[in-house]
Amino acid sequence: MDSLTQVVLGSAVGYSILGSKIGRKAALWGGIIATLPDLDVFIPFEDAVESFTYHRSFSHSLFIHLLISPLLVWLLLKIHIGTQNYKQRWFWLVFLCLSTHAILDSLTVYGTQLLWPFSEYPFALSSIFIVDPLYTLPLIVSFIIILLPNISAATTYKVNTITLLITSLYLSFSLILKVSIDSKVKTALSKHHIDATHYISTPAPLTTLLWRIVVMSDHKYYEIYTSVFDAPDEITIYSYNTKPSLLNNINNEWGVKRLKWFTKGFYSVKEDNKDIILSDLRMGSQCNYVFNFIVATKKDKQIYVSDYKKISQRSSLSKTQELWRRIWEPSVSLAPKIKDKNGCAD
Repeated sequence: MDSLTQVVLGSAVGYSILGSKIGRKAALWGGIIATLPDLDVFIPFEDAVESFTYHRSFSHSLFIHLLISPLLVWLLLKIHIGTQNYKQRWFWLVFLCLSTHAILDSLTVYGTQLLWPFSEYPFALSSIFIVDPLYTLPLIVSFIIILLPNISAATTYKVNTITLLITSLYLSFSLILKVSIDSKVKTALSKHHIDATHYISTPAPLTTLLWRIVVMSDHKYYEIYTSVFDAPDEITIYSYNTKPSLLNNINNEWGVKRLKWFTKGFYSVKEDNKDIILSDLRMGSQCNYVFNFIVATKKDKQIYVSDYKKISQRSSLSKTQELWRRIWEPSVSLAPKIKDKNGCAD
């Protein structure tokens, strides 16, 4: 999830554990500790593939959180000398602020290595978008109330508890929506005689009312949009070509294998001005994928491995408006309107 959400979630968790003992300091420390896992973005990895696939690894591991929590508690007790009697509560504040950060991240589509170093598997339930105002806003309100000086501790604690309950229920509700969406989409795929070798569904940006699905099938992939209000025959399906054969001569390269593994098979391959580009289909949309890597170049009909330069193609704000309209209107098209040879706008 985004950094702001992690801060206010950590603050809410911290205040719920130690707020009755040390007041607002518990919320402030909760917010600070909850940001620590994302500091791995400042690690200078050698190339873009390492940076992409090692993010949310050791820093998001529940085992590392368990090991590092006593050290952080020791430091906190050095700062707050008079709170030795709350040592156990400090431990739970630290561990839960770290672990809820990682668990929340695992609900997005990116992938979080919760069991590192025993397993590098990137858990990704993809039941919530990386930025979701309906989840974050109640936590922001609770954070503001905690900081206000004229509200009683009892009222603050009650509001914070209710906020954590509401936001947790929202996360649970998103999982229920995902099950419903998957059922409808699989009905639509069956009607269109599409056999999926890989299937993934994830909320569209900023909402759980509209979902985006990617289906891999032979040398094609399908981008599908459906609203929670759609009937199966109102689901929109767009088909695109991919050329995985372009990777035949470099499939054993570490960078290529790593990207194919991390994307869990949801990638496309295309040639663009002699560059061979591998795109992660899970994040973004057709022509606007967040993570694209130049994995090779073509010269004299030969394929040569490149330096894995990352290319980002983010959507414009107008795309967000179209997504919002698609929630209510099945007729709204989200496919690129002007297409070049790769199916993208000129």
